[in-house]
Amino acid sequence: MYVLATRHGQTNWNAENRIQGQKDIELNDTGREQAGAIKDSIKGEKFDLIISSPLKRARETADIINQALNIPIIEDARLMERSFGNSEGLTKPEIRELELEHPEITDIWNYKRNVGYNGIEPFQEFAKRIYDFLDEIIEKYHEKRILIVSHGGVLVPMYIYFNKIPLETMTDLSVTPKLKNGEFLRFEIK
Repeated sequence: MYVLATRHGQTNWNAENRIQGQKDIELNDTGREQAGAIKDSIKGEKFDLIISSPLKRARETADIINQALNIPIIEDARLMERSFGNSEGLTKPEIRELELEHPEITDIWNYKRNVGYNGIEPFQEFAKRIYDFLDEIIEKYHEKRILIVSHGGVLVPMYIYFNKIPLETMTDLSVTPKLKNGEFLRFEIK
């Protein structure tokens, strides 16, 4: 199985450094250009299926990429971004201010601490959601080439999964690449 997993194109909230989480924000013009660049960069590659988060920014990215592929797109809610609860919409400086009052927020990517403060989806639940999705598609589409369109946060447990990094060792984002909008990772399972 071959998987190309991409982060959606830019939204206005990305440009403003706002936490999006599961807020349903659509692409801006830059994001549409980024999706077009992904489409152009994979021309000539064969994929059997696109699986997309149902959030607008991911689905629109998938639709633009699919202009070059013309293959089925399936939406799967398990690919939605991690919920950041009441932090959604806050800017990064506002988050840093909140961290001063509630330092536990700095551990939201720590698997063992499993922080769920302020409505944030605990990391263990989030990782399980992504792992369940990956286990299912590996079983169902083992011989296929899949393009996944999702979110930066989703690509964290996905990277850990495919690289066989023990989840229990996850304490922060230092072990995973931080993908910009429109960037992607490739994984292969033999």
